[in-house]
Amino acid sequence: MISIDPKEIAPAKLQGYLQGAVAPRPIAFASTLDENGNPNLSPFSFFNVFSSNPPILIFSPARRVRDNSIKHTLINSKSTKEVVINVVNYDIVQQMSLSSTEYPDGVNEFEKSGLTMVKSDIVKPFRVAESPVQFECIINEVIALGDQGGAGNLVVCEVVKIHINEAVLDENGTIDQHKIDLVSRMGGNWYSRANMGMFEVEKPISTLGIGVDAIPVEVKESNVFTGNDLGKLGNIEAIPSEEEITIFAKDNFEIKAVLSSDDVLKKYQLAKKYLDNNDTKSAWQVLLAKK
Repeated sequence: MISIDPKEIAPAKLQGYLQGAVAPRPIAFASTLDENGNPNLSPFSFFNVFSSNPPILIFSPARRVRDNSIKHTLINSKSTKEVVINVVNYDIVQQMSLSSTEYPDGVNEFEKSGLTMVKSDIVKPFRVAESPVQFECIINEVIALGDQGGAGNLVVCEVVKIHINEAVLDENGTIDQHKIDLVSRMGGNWYSRANMGMFEVEKPISTLGIGVDAIPVEVKESNVFTGNDLGKLGNIEAIPSEEEITIFAKDNFEIKAVLSSDDVLKKYQLAKKYLDNNDTKSAWQVLLAKK
């Protein structure tokens, strides 16, 4: 067994040990507004419920380890004192991950992730329509735990309104843990799905995904692709070039057959097949290939 003094290792390595050992962790999908009313949406896995009367949730947008910068969610939480915490189930995990891309200030992560903004009843930040449970909260306090990279900031949230999708309730009106199908965060790229075990989601932090808003409307409205499929398509850093598409299709008999049939549905289904195998670039090449 190795023994470690936290003060004697690099913050990034320490963070990796903590996130790998303290898991699985629930995810707070936090929706805020800046002082000018611009929406922001970002996930945080340093999160839990700490009281039921009053109902208190706490999440922690930590200072970035690599450069000690702070996140828009923290700035908004301090300035507006309101947040909506949306829970994350498997159906939206890819879109949730895409929203964690570090888009510039003012970019609407709802649009980038392809999720739907719903007006809240009491607070100003929007709810995520696709989330099975949404908590409207006022922020009682923000507690800074340090001023160096990796330091957390406890955002103490009091729940003032709860919205629950009836589809996740059982016959007694209680949340059915099978139906809600929650996901949780683990170390590295790993997540855990309730009753289904571990799976990986590529982290978008090092790249800038083009976003679901860059996907052609006809693809988004085809009913072939799930929200997770769209999240994968939006997480690519750049759409393949015409040259790449030509090379890809040249010796691919499957795509040639689909293109010659002139059947758009078959084309979309082939693209989905690649997405199911986590080959997002090939899926894009199929979608953009022409006869």
